[in-house]
Amino acid sequence: TSRDFFPQVANTDTMSMMLKSSMASATRKATPVAAPRDSAFKVWQPVNNKQYETFSYLPALTSEQIARQVDYVIRNGYTPCLEFADAAYSFVSNENTVRFSGVSANYYDNRYWTMWKLPMFGCTDAAQVLKEVALCTRAFPNAYVRLVAFDNSKQVQCMGFLVQRPANAKEYCPVNRRSV
Repeated sequence: TSRDFFPQVANTDTMSMMLKSSMASATRKATPVAAPRDSAFKVWQPVNNKQYETFSYLPALTSEQIARQVDYVIRNGYTPCLEFADAAYSFVSNENTVRFSGVSANYYDNRYWTMWKLPMFGCTDAAQVLKEVALCTRAFPNAYVRLVAFDNSKQVQCMGFLVQRPANAKEYCPVNRRSV
């Protein structure tokens, strides 16, 4: 009975009022909010609109913006590394991926790109990384190039973003055409 839940309440009228007041606060209507304009709703462009890693939704990063990200990597004690891949192999698809049985949380099918040299252990200056970015993009102008950062104590990749998208990339939409 309700007396079991409210033993301190002697009469049922008081108990009824308590229940009604607690229900009223639980069923209060939300404050109305202005609805967004119809033009605010967009549909993502699914054709030729592949995105990679963290910053690929933004316009291409400048050298200064890349340097600031490298400073973050170095400041946190991570090891920067460059990787590159031809456009045809830069993303996971059924055509370019060998699938293994037994998918699990640590299963990575074709997410590994070719490493440019070795990871930059002991790197202390963003200019060192920018120099390697320039060398890699000069050697492979039609490849995607990304900078990744490794946490050497946890033995994991903790950051990754594109530093070059090839000029001839066909699977990319400029920012102003990504939604309709």
